Amino acid sequence: MESDIITLRKPKATDGYALYKLVERCAPLDPNSVYCNLLQCSDFADTAVAAEDENGELVGFISGYRPPSRPDTLFVWQVAVDSRCRGKKLGQKMLFELAERLAPEGVRFIETTITPGNVASETLFARVFAALSAPVERSVLFSRDEHFEGKHDDEVLYRAGPFKLTPPNA
Repeated sequence: MESDIITLRKPKATDGYALYKLVERCAPLDPNSVYCNLLQCSDFADTAVAAEDENGELVGFISGYRPPSRPDTLFVWQVAVDSRCRGKKLGQKMLFELAERLAPEGVRFIETTITPGNVASETLFARVFAALSAPVERSVLFSRDEHFEGKHDDEVLYRAGPFKLTPPNA
């Protein structure tokens, strides 16, 4: 990218198709339907963050939700970062944005699932959890054999928290 000017904001429904195209560019992420992406950008906008460049192009996105049985938890569903923006800590910035936005509402834990060997995701979340001083528990949430008929790797649940936000000047 020529410029590093990235704006983080709450998504809006009109971001749905752009999110669909972003995920297409971010293999090996699992694609969702455009309709699902529209819902992520509208009904789940409070637990998502969009990153756009100075031209208004969507270059990053985190989708998530608060599980009804665990309102103190943000479950991060998907992290997408355009290849042009990788290596600039955009994923970390988006996760911190969500933690800061949701902490006043009582969110103290972050969960996600990562397939074993996804080094980029493991590294991203390890750095964020460390920066948030959040202890981490790991367990298999969806197993290759039991849930995916052997056609998909295990999905390992990472549950981190309670996390601590550090004041900006600390």
